[in-house]
Amino acid sequence: TLHYLFALLLAVFGLLTLFLTTSILFDLFGVREQEGNYVLTVVWANFICSIIYLIASYGFIKKKEWTFLLLSLATIILISAFILFAVHIYYNGVYETKTVGAMGFRISLSIVFTAISFYYIKNKKTIK
Repeated sequence: TLHYLFALLLAVFGLLTLFLTTSILFDLFGVREQEGNYVLTVVWANFICSIIYLIASYGFIKKKEWTFLLLSLATIILISAFILFAVHIYYNGVYETKTVGAMGFRISLSIVFTAISFYYIKNKKTIK
């Protein structure tokens, strides 16, 4: 069914994010150098969200209502990191322009998964 597909997509996105962020944080496979001027706040926010995505994918499979709260938390973390990133840019901090688009994509995807979890899990339980 659909909730298994959403759980799989979220798990894959969470694992990819976990791999990329740990590669930057621990300088694995030369990823840190490839990323250029990364902003540590953004990397840590993405790392935390990767863990949340993996836990939330389990919540999708089990149809747990807390899945919505976890994904809402991930969205709030990413929006907060984006605000801090904007402040970093405002004060002439060095950054990669691709980070702006990547953060927009991550925030949008988190909002979509949060809405899906509300519709398929939280909202369905109140209808029954």
